[in-house]
Amino acid sequence: MSLTQHLSTSISFSSSSFLSSSGFTFRNRDVSLPSENFGICRCVATPQEEKTTYKTKVSRNANMAKLQAGYLFPEIARKRNAHLQKYPDSKVISLGIGDTTEPIPEVITSAMAKRSQALSTLEGYSGYGAEQGEKPLRAAIASTFYGDLGIEEDDIFVSDGAKCDISRLQVLFGSEVTIAVQDPSYPAYVDSSVIIGQTGFYEKDAEKYGKIEYMRCNPENGFFPDLPKVSRADIILFCSPNNPTGSAATREQLTRLVQFAKEKGSIIVYDSAYAMYITDDKPRSIFEIPGAKEVALETASFSKYAGFTGVRLGWTVIPKELLFSDGFPVAKDFNRIVCTCFNGASNVVQAGGLACLSPEGRSAMQKVVGFYKENADIIMDTFNSLGFNVYGGRNAPYVWVHFPGLSSWDVFSEILEKTHVVTTPGSGFGPGGEGFIRVSAFGHRDNVLEACRRFKQLYK
Repeated sequence: MSLTQHLSTSISFSSSSFLSSSGFTFRNRDVSLPSENFGICRCVATPQEEKTTYKTKVSRNANMAKLQAGYLFPEIARKRNAHLQKYPDSKVISLGIGDTTEPIPEVITSAMAKRSQALSTLEGYSGYGAEQGEKPLRAAIASTFYGDLGIEEDDIFVSDGAKCDISRLQVLFGSEVTIAVQDPSYPAYVDSSVIIGQTGFYEKDAEKYGKIEYMRCNPENGFFPDLPKVSRADIILFCSPNNPTGSAATREQLTRLVQFAKEKGSIIVYDSAYAMYITDDKPRSIFEIPGAKEVALETASFSKYAGFTGVRLGWTVIPKELLFSDGFPVAKDFNRIVCTCFNGASNVVQAGGLACLSPEGRSAMQKVVGFYKENADIIMDTFNSLGFNVYGGRNAPYVWVHFPGLSSWDVFSEILEKTHVVTTPGSGFGPGGEGFIRVSAFGHRDNVLEACRRFKQLYK
């Protein structure tokens, strides 16, 4: 019997029992009432007492009130769900949020399964691990990604993802620092800065937060900020390949960025979450640039290489040479943050990370990355054929399409309404994203091909 049938039967049985004569003893069923006893029964509604909501005496974090609307991607999900209610039979294709879609390679999942099974044995069980990550994984990250760059295993902090580390770094630097971000940029940079108290209020006319230096990146400057026009900031948040524009900085550009940071006494927080998508001679790590270890740290992730968006595993590199103004090592303070706020990445997941860096695992990751890059090529070719100016895509899983003079939210809505395809409005990444949409290459091949067919129908 199904759950629904069971409930229906239970309710039916209970109701019949309640109403049957066996449930109650009725007396004097045939009762005649004197007519003179009848009168009018008047029902008077008694007003309900007003409910008072209990409130604590704890003030809300005033910085939370500065945040505008919802975080970008939940807001897009809300609009997608509303669209599905309006068109329940439509086949909605999601090329908005940068979430991977292809299965994790078996060489990686089998390693996690083996580690998981071992936990059920006395010999294989382990509890708390090192907050900084297991030594074999830290050593493998150092040799695989930073082998000839002078980065050692104890410079590496394994985590549950780059996004989580961005927030821990905000806690590390505190509310008194000033920050600069690429414009457009990944929304978590700005929102986490707002929450920690580094910013002023949101300025609606400028579509910016006060006390943040927005470094405009657009086609005119090659998606790299005009550094001579950038005001000094303590912390420079920089992502390459960039999310959302898909642009990867050149060696010459990153050399200028490192020199700028040295001149200003700033620290670069370099997000390299998409570095494996680089196929030309552009740097994959900021530490390829001479002098970077004195002014930069780097966050990275397995999310977009191995399909770990839900599994959660990343790392942050903080060289010993990176010092605060008083000479104290940044890494030592970050180690304290990690030990206080984090118990280390899952031991099962770290086994998967180690498998990612085996020869078989690296080959499997390259195939996954190659698949998404082919998707990006298909999307780029589609919009190019329709006459749009298209950016990114070559060294990143994101395609940045220009709709000059149009509101990016209006373009997002039109595409969703007329093609049932979810994209991401560029203005969600900052004022510099207005007039653009981001199309993600993370999708099944059939869905990407179908989405492109719909784009061609809409814009032919």
